[in-house]
Amino acid sequence: MRTSTVKRTTAETDIALTLNLDGSGKADICSGCGFLDHMLTLFTAHSGFDLSLVCKGDTYVDDHHSVEDIGICLGKALAEALGDKKGIARYGDITLPMDEALVLCALDISGRAVLCTDLTLPAQKVGTFDTELCEEFLAALVRSAGLTLHIRQLAGKNTHHILEAVFKALGRVLGKAAAIVGDAIPSTKGVLA
Repeated sequence: MRTSTVKRTTAETDIALTLNLDGSGKADICSGCGFLDHMLTLFTAHSGFDLSLVCKGDTYVDDHHSVEDIGICLGKALAEALGDKKGIARYGDITLPMDEALVLCALDISGRAVLCTDLTLPAQKVGTFDTELCEEFLAALVRSAGLTLHIRQLAGKNTHHILEAVFKALGRVLGKAAAIVGDAIPSTKGVLA
């Protein structure tokens, strides 16, 4: 079973996260930020992974430290659960609609951390969530997991819908890319690092 448990304790956050890549989309998430809980639940359902997460953060300051550190922990868990990446599909892509929003997401489990985003978010907040934190989460995830990730907004006027499309698309492409489809490391170099 491709699973990982990551614990991270800093002066700003205390996080326990368990990820199962061969799950059924089950989410048990308490990030301390309601909107992020919603996004990670969508991510989990669309990836087919199982994700358990508890974060106690300094949300009296704002949600920044929690969101970024959760991205770090999810990335570490993903990298650990993938191991040597033998047999994975490696690539995933989708153009995903969410009502009027349309988001293109393409991913390579390359071992190289590259994030390219093109999002135009009309609102600075959804509920109490600072929408700029979406990119902080993605950057932390990409760095910790060693992913090449491109996300491009093709349409959208409602910030909630745009971000929902981002997290659903991310789940779909990660689920696709992490799927076992063979028995070799999918690289002519013989390593993904």
